[in-house]
Amino acid sequence: MTDVKDKLIANNETINWIPETIGKGRFGEWLRNVQDWSISRDRYWGTPLNIWECECGHRHSIGSIAELKSMSDNCPDDIELHKPYIDAVTIKCPKCGGQMKRTKEVIDCWFDSGAMPFAQWHYPFENKEIFDDNFPADFISEALDQTRGWFYSLLAISTLIFDRAPYKNVIVLGLVQDENGQKMSKSKGNAVDPFDALKKHGADAIRWYFYSNSAPWLPNRFYDAAVTEGQRTFMGTLWNTYAFFVLYANIDNFDAAKHKLDESKMRVLDKWIISKLNTLTKVVDEYLGDYKITEAARALNSFVDELSNWYVRLSRERFWSSELTDDKTAAYMTLYTVLVTLSKLCAPMTPFMSESIYRNLVCSINPAAPESVHLCDYPVFDESKIDKPLEDKMEEVGEIVTLGRACRNAAAIKNRQPLSRMFVGAENELPEFYRDIILSELNIKSLEFTSEVGKYINYSFKPQLKTLGPKLGKSIGELKNLLAAIDGKAAMAELDATGYLKVKLSDGEKQIAKEDLLIERAKVDGFIADSDHGITVVLDTTLNEELIEEGYVREVISKLQTMRKEAGFEVMDNIAVFAVCDAMLCGIIAKNKSQIMHDTLAKSIELVPSLPEETGYAKDWSINGTPCSLSVKKL
Repeated sequence: MTDVKDKLIANNETINWIPETIGKGRFGEWLRNVQDWSISRDRYWGTPLNIWECECGHRHSIGSIAELKSMSDNCPDDIELHKPYIDAVTIKCPKCGGQMKRTKEVIDCWFDSGAMPFAQWHYPFENKEIFDDNFPADFISEALDQTRGWFYSLLAISTLIFDRAPYKNVIVLGLVQDENGQKMSKSKGNAVDPFDALKKHGADAIRWYFYSNSAPWLPNRFYDAAVTEGQRTFMGTLWNTYAFFVLYANIDNFDAAKHKLDESKMRVLDKWIISKLNTLTKVVDEYLGDYKITEAARALNSFVDELSNWYVRLSRERFWSSELTDDKTAAYMTLYTVLVTLSKLCAPMTPFMSESIYRNLVCSINPAAPESVHLCDYPVFDESKIDKPLEDKMEEVGEIVTLGRACRNAAAIKNRQPLSRMFVGAENELPEFYRDIILSELNIKSLEFTSEVGKYINYSFKPQLKTLGPKLGKSIGELKNLLAAIDGKAAMAELDATGYLKVKLSDGEKQIAKEDLLIERAKVDGFIADSDHGITVVLDTTLNEELIEEGYVREVISKLQTMRKEAGFEVMDNIAVFAVCDAMLCGIIAKNKSQIMHDTLAKSIELVPSLPEETGYAKDWSINGTPCSLSVKKL
């Protein structure tokens, strides 16, 4: 092998290694220090070494059965080429005419593996066209330890015979470890039986975990909780979204084969998710083409989260409509298109779930469609359907909503409690449609974009002792007291404008850099704020009686919806409601009875001193601290 070292190195340069550091580093270093390969092994089992020896010292390598038969007078027609049968075959020595016997050694099994590309086709004796069509391989994949095993033996033999690399791409896999990052072994008792894992989690969940958890070449810690989490966040979310579509499509007897995705009937939200779908298709196809498996899986995961927690949640009232309007049809066809495309995009990673979704959504209504998702062409994106400005606006909406929720959490105000107003400071103002989404998601009455959000935010400052201590010495205490009494808003404005804060200490004026200060956002009474990515959101947390009343109504509706689900009612079941509560809450329920009945599909609400017998499913609640007993009965 040392004679062809330069060829080995040159051929390795033609291979796309993933990651590149393995090909140029670990494997490249192995080739630069390559040693000659002793391919014989003194064992019984294995491919017999095809060397015959004579007592005169001559050795001969047999290259085919035909050659063996031509040189032997005792080779059976149906010769078995393994030991012990091949050892009985002798040949005539071309040098001295004596009898030659096969040497006792077998060939290194790695030579067998390395010969696979041509040996599998019995090339060069036959199948030249098949071999030419399949060599070199598009990619191979094995664990890191194969840099000195299969990766090397393939390249070595291919270089010797063909002077070219036997594969175009290599995906190097890391080792599977236990939960604590230890190598699995039976002696340690930390090995996982793959069949037990498959039985417990299913093949798709395990496949998805390895695809999405980390880059393939990094070590992977395998344990039940990690697999279950991936199963819940991606597979569970996708399946629930699919189940949502199936549920309402069955209620409406909706047949997607009788409709088309009509852009003129689509809402902005529909166009957004179709744009995101085409962007996803483009990105996933590019990632897979570059063997970026983990990036592709994470892009799918992110999209499914947006599909479920954004598109479906914002569109669900359209599915609740009793009439099959153009708007409802557009919602159905949008979600149908997304789910069918997703089943194809996910098929290489979650083949069984994808097949189930595809066959139910497509094959059940279209007999002419391919009978399996795995017989379909992989999706191709449509550039004309991608609307980047629309995606950017919805991205900003999402960021504002996220900040708004963070403000609610910081103020300990539930999302079901309406608030009167919010202010947003951002580079770009959003049109009314997007504002309506923000207001709906955050349960707020009004939104104003303003450049003056600073007046709702105050700041407090402390010195960074680690950096300012050595500079100021004894004056650090004086600075600390000065910062505690400073006008926070004015100081922050000065820092933003100049990058430093001028202060007068007893030993003179100092300039304090922004990085030398610990800056905290302080609350302004009645407001709560948060900022990120150049966006600031401020919520007015003042509650009047009207807002408090509406908060109670939303809590009652939420509790009744929870009880419907716990009682096992179908989504279209009508119910009767009984309530036992104090005078205040009874008054709120009575005043808002029509809204509560509409949102919970209740035909009646009775306010009673105690729940009568056989009133259905009953439960005690605390509604914003007020005790209440509710009962729901299916009609």
